[in-house]
Amino acid sequence: MLPKSEIDLSKGIVFQDQPSLTWIADPVTKRLRGRGDGWEAVRQAVEIIVSVERYKWQIYTPNFGTDYDGLLGSEPGFAASELKRRLEDAFLPDSRLLGMKDFTYSFRAASLTVSFTVLTVFGDVASGLEVELA
Repeated sequence: MLPKSEIDLSKGIVFQDQPSLTWIADPVTKRLRGRGDGWEAVRQAVEIIVSVERYKWQIYTPNFGTDYDGLLGSEPGFAASELKRRLEDAFLPDSRLLGMKDFTYSFRAASLTVSFTVLTVFGDVASGLEVELA
């Protein structure tokens, strides 16, 4: 049964961002070192978005992570441009992430190495990854 109270929408709706406070994992020891907020929390979010393959893990929603499907075995130039587009798409759902710049890539043997900077509301976050193409 729904409540009978009326909701007044004449003044509009105000959306508020949730705080980015989260547990911070130490990348060296792989242990939680406490809670963090701001730039540190966003840096960790970027790291997780880049390292989690979209649609593969049920613990994450379908709009979380990066879609790497179909890059394996593709032509290197296509893989680089498609990876850039997919990374930009992966950053869209998080309102703290504003975009990406300085996207560079290189090929060595059968691997594609990329580096880029993610623009956030707390400052820039440098990141990168390597994708095996064969």
